Order: sequence, then C-alpha cells, then structure tokens
Amino acid sequence: MHRHAEQRNGVVVVTGASAGVGRAVAHELARRGARIGLIARDGVALEELAGQLRANGAAAALPLPCDVADADAVFAAAARAETELGPIDAWINNAMATVFGPVHDITPQEFRRVTEVTYLGYVHGTMAALRYMRPRDRGTILQVGSALAYRSIPLQSAYCGAKHAIVGFTDSLRTELRHDNSNIKVTMVHLPSVNTPQFAWARTRMPRAPRPVGAPVAPQVVARDIVAALERPARESWLGSTTALAILSGLMAPGIGDRYLARTAVEGQLSDMPLDKPREGNLFRPVTGVERAFGPFVGEAKHSEVQVDGAWARYGAAAATALLACGLGVLIGRRQGR
Repeated sequence: MHRHAEQRNGVVVVTGASAGVGRAVAHELARRGARIGLIARDGVALEELAGQLRANGAAAALPLPCDVADADAVFAAAARAETELGPIDAWINNAMATVFGPVHDITPQEFRRVTEVTYLGYVHGTMAALRYMRPRDRGTILQVGSALAYRSIPLQSAYCGAKHAIVGFTDSLRTELRHDNSNIKVTMVHLPSVNTPQFAWARTRMPRAPRPVGAPVAPQVVARDIVAALERPARESWLGSTTALAILSGLMAPGIGDRYLARTAVEGQLSDMPLDKPREGNLFRPVTGVERAFGPFVGEAKHSEVQVDGAWARYGAAAATALLACGLGVLIGRRQGR
C-alpha cells in the first residue's frame, strides 16, 4: 500500500465490497489488520461482512452503503471514511454490473446502467480518493480491471465498453499526476475469469445461465494479488496466463481474435442450466438470499495463478514482433534477390 499504507492499521476503501472479488479483498485486508471502508448498495450485507472482518483481524470495518453510480453518495462515503477511520491510504475501485446478451437485445437503459456503475463508478471513486490524497500528496488508487478491457468478447458489450473506458480514464489520470510530480500511485490489476456470484445473479437475456469463459480463478487468489499490488504498485499487472494471452492477442492480432471468439465465446459463456425466462438480476437493485463469497463453479475454480507485469509483457511482445518482422524482411529480401 505504498510506504504510508504499509502500516498494519492503514485505511483502505473497497467498492463492490459485499460480494465476490471485493469481499475476498476485504477479508485479505482484514488478515493484515487494516481499517476498511466497505462500499456497496446492500447495507445489511455490509453489516454482516463488517462483523466477519473484525473477527478476522481488521482493526476496523465501516459499512458505507451507497450506489457508486451516485457521485454525491460516493463523496459522502469517502468523507465518512476519513472522519471515522482516518486518512485514506488506498482506494480500490471494484464495483461492477453487467448484462449478458447480444447488442440488439440490450436496452439503452441497461447500457446506461452498466456504464454508470462499471465505468462512472470508478470515476466517482477516483475523484473521491483524490479529494483527500492530493492535499497530502500520497496514497494509492487501484483499479480492478479485466482482460476484457483490451479484448472484448460477445454477449458482454456494455461491460467490455465500460472496462475499456476505465483504461482510457486511468491513463489520462496518470499523465496528469506525473505532470504535477505527484506521489500518488495509480495501478491497475487486470483479471481473468473469476468464480464470483455475478454468474448467479447478473441480468441475462440468454436461454441458459451464464458461466465464465474457461476455468475461472477463485476469488481468494485474486484478492491476494490485488493486495500485493497495493503494496508494490506497478503501472499495471495481469493475473493469469489467459489474461496475458487475451491482452497481447488483442493488441497484436485482433482480427484473428475476432474470428476465434465468434466461433467459441458465445457457447463458451453459456452453462447447461436452462432459464425459463430472462433473469432480471441485480442490475438496478440488490438481490438477497444468495451466496456472496463465490459463484456456482467452485469445482472448476483454480487456486493459483501467475502474475505478470503488464509493461514488461508489452515490451517482450513488441520485441518479439520486431524480431519476427526483421526475420520476415530478411527472408523476403533473400527470395527477391534470387
């Protein structure tokens, strides 16, 4: 959590804290004795989680129920965290919403809602963190990203668009902070498929329940890497070989990726469980009475993954591409010289 947040009682705010990745991150922070601000819509779920975190070692756990799409509510939550927990050392933007379905079956209202939560929620959280970090000239902002921020897939156009937007927003923020010689750190951690409850409660227009593409990763694995990224913030990091492959293929051979995903990724996101009607899910309101710690694919979930420094991976890919281009140039030159 950078040098000021490395203290065991550092203050960290987590959005999307009530379930899945956010919940697992909160538990990982609790084991390290942090003081944790918990943002999500469901206040009852946050109260339950806060009790678990205190029992798990958290120095403090403060429920801050709000909708990240509401900027004023996020700013008010940040103010409460500062007042009741102390100066915010780190802010983790993680809240998300999605809808599964082809573009022609998704309504403008659904696109707007996914964008307001998954993209503007990150903007609001970042702005709230900067209100307190800039005067102190310290702190870490971590954006939980996705392989889908670089390589979009079918059936999740609204979510993929929002994740792409987060990358653009964050890149602009980095340049501004660098221009100001700021000591605030900004990092992104891009995730593979994770076995979160979204597959059990996300809105879907498909005839079968959604599932992760390939074997998902357990949320606890992701949580450890996110907290490690707070302590050693790189520009960005990629979790898992599938994330690295998706991002690099999207950058280097997008047309091939389009054709491959068109053939495989629609069926690859549909489970065997039929749905009698479209599932409304949690897009516009929280759902209750559901498992919040993990999704329905526990038996498939992987419990370890590699973490890749995104910058070095890009350098390596660029070098490999340059060598390949040079090799092809030499080969063509030799053939033409015959």
